[in-house]
Amino acid sequence: MNKIRKGDQVIVLTGRDKGKRGTVTQRVDEDHLIVEGVNMVKKHVKPNPMKGTTGGVVDKTMPIHQSNIAIFNAATGKADRVGIKIDGDKKTRVFKSSGEEIKA
Repeated sequence: MNKIRKGDQVIVLTGRDKGKRGTVTQRVDEDHLIVEGVNMVKKHVKPNPMKGTTGGVVDKTMPIHQSNIAIFNAATGKADRVGIKIDGDKKTRVFKSSGEEIKA
């Protein structure tokens, strides 16, 4: 079970975007995520007349490693760790600080 999922509000812990908040838009692989508005780079793109794209410099969101982000707890207004609570055969994600369930 992934502790951070698509649609979660997260906060960046390290790097040049430290302190920024955003929403997870996509999981690239097991360890990397794309977070909206975080880790933006300028990408030089060639024009492709077959696809109808023009060339130039484009802002693109690049993946960030999941160890560099933490889930945002709206109740405390801070970053929090995620724990997994097993109730019978059902697993739920909970905040480590308060133990309250994470609403996806």
